[in-house]
Amino acid sequence: MNFLDDIFQRLAQRPDRPVLQEARDGKIIPVTGGELLAQIQMARKFFREAELKKGDRCALLAPNSIRWTAVDLALMSEGIIVVPLYARQAPRELVGMMKDCTPALICCGDESHLRALKESWPEAPRACLFDEVFSAPSPPHAGESAPVAPVDEDPITIIYTSGTSGEAKGVVLNVANVTFMLSCTNARLDLLRGERRVPDRVFHYLPTCFAGSWILLLTCLTRNSVLTLSTDLTKLADELRLAAPDYFLNVPAVLERFRAGIEEQVRKIGGAAQALFGLGKAAWSRRIANEAGPLEDIALVLARALVFRPIRKKIGPNLRALICGSAPLAKETQLFFMMLGLPVLQVYGLTETTAICTMDDPECVVPGKVGPAIPGIEMKLGPENEILVRGPNVFPGYWNRPAETANTFLDGWFRTGDQGEVDHEGNWSIIGRVKNLIVAASGHNIAPEPIEEMLLHALPDARQVMLVGNGRAHLAALVTGDVTRAQVEAACEKMNAQLPHYRRVHAFHLSKEPFTIENGMLTANGKLRRDAIATRFRQEIEALYQKAS
Repeated sequence: MNFLDDIFQRLAQRPDRPVLQEARDGKIIPVTGGELLAQIQMARKFFREAELKKGDRCALLAPNSIRWTAVDLALMSEGIIVVPLYARQAPRELVGMMKDCTPALICCGDESHLRALKESWPEAPRACLFDEVFSAPSPPHAGESAPVAPVDEDPITIIYTSGTSGEAKGVVLNVANVTFMLSCTNARLDLLRGERRVPDRVFHYLPTCFAGSWILLLTCLTRNSVLTLSTDLTKLADELRLAAPDYFLNVPAVLERFRAGIEEQVRKIGGAAQALFGLGKAAWSRRIANEAGPLEDIALVLARALVFRPIRKKIGPNLRALICGSAPLAKETQLFFMMLGLPVLQVYGLTETTAICTMDDPECVVPGKVGPAIPGIEMKLGPENEILVRGPNVFPGYWNRPAETANTFLDGWFRTGDQGEVDHEGNWSIIGRVKNLIVAASGHNIAPEPIEEMLLHALPDARQVMLVGNGRAHLAALVTGDVTRAQVEAACEKMNAQLPHYRRVHAFHLSKEPFTIENGMLTANGKLRRDAIATRFRQEIEALYQKAS
């Protein structure tokens, strides 16, 4: 049974039970398995009448919603290749992706998306709105409930990569990729779930157009879960309280903001609570370092009972764990949430690996690691400590790019572009990106990401840090956010004392304006576009090195 058959079967078995819901305007709007099936059948009828056929591409441009899910499942069940697009991405970039995949239809969530598309691409192919797709309900005809029989090799989606250093490429994923991956994610979540028989409550705020986010959505539809979709990121805390989930997927930047917010609230409260929080935090650090004595144990017990547990309950009264992916999470942040009693389970993977290669085992989390390779997937280190992957999760290729597809494989192994380390127990660490390596004038190869994380951790008010220094005598940094020169100087001095000479930061440039998706400095999923940033700040970077010479 493939994943589509599984989802349709499970929806049919839960006709009166909620399976998906939206947090909207302070309320929960649910849809049952039967209602979602009816929406899917309505959408399938629309796409058939639009004369879409198996193998056609349909671009899907809309934020998360129940309707988005219904359209996605309807298209896949008709054998149409879904091209999910990020609604906040620059129109010119979206147009470039659509010109690449040549969709037969573009399906937009609302009029604003459609209007922006037509302004940027007057000759765009035919487009429709969700309102049109769901405007004419009618009873499904016999035989429409099952998906069009797909085979494992059938492509079902083209997900465009973030394009950190160049043009985005369309990653083709097929039925076999997703079916395998959902079996893996279900197995890991079963470990987290334990013997519970009630449905898992899951909260979701990340855009489902991204591979990892989409895999979680599909996973929830293949198990006993109720998934709540966020519809307003400005009300994330309120929606989280409303959903009261058992777990939810995060990116490191959000967990860093959660952590900073908690520490700021403790400072504002002050008094005994702040003092006990500080004592408990110090005791936790000594325990992690295996240096805790009886006094630290007592401080930690008191802090957990009087401070840490109430903070955890405020984040989410039912939370069993936080899941984190997309980029490496700072070890200090993972330990911070563990201190509060919230394990953080890390996931590592790329779109080309159907989002996942490794997942933390809930019963054996190693802070700072992203877990072992999931069963059925092989991983090893190649030249320059690049992580190589082989298994049923690896994509068949990029859309219409055979040369680039060939170049991303080495003797049958997918080249991730990530540098890694693996310990004797098989737990992986992500060090940085091979392409991001800075080769200093001294010849030292320097991965910028760990140093950037250290500096960000030391500067709570900074938004981003990017290192430069390829071919230079020393490293320099671009720092964005509301920070002062004195703060950065102090942070660099403290950090440099812990680093070898060739990894020290000797100069920096401050920018109040952060790097954003809108100004072209970040990818759609929030990663630094290093080449674009270096080009934009070329003069400022040159000035840093002229001062030092």
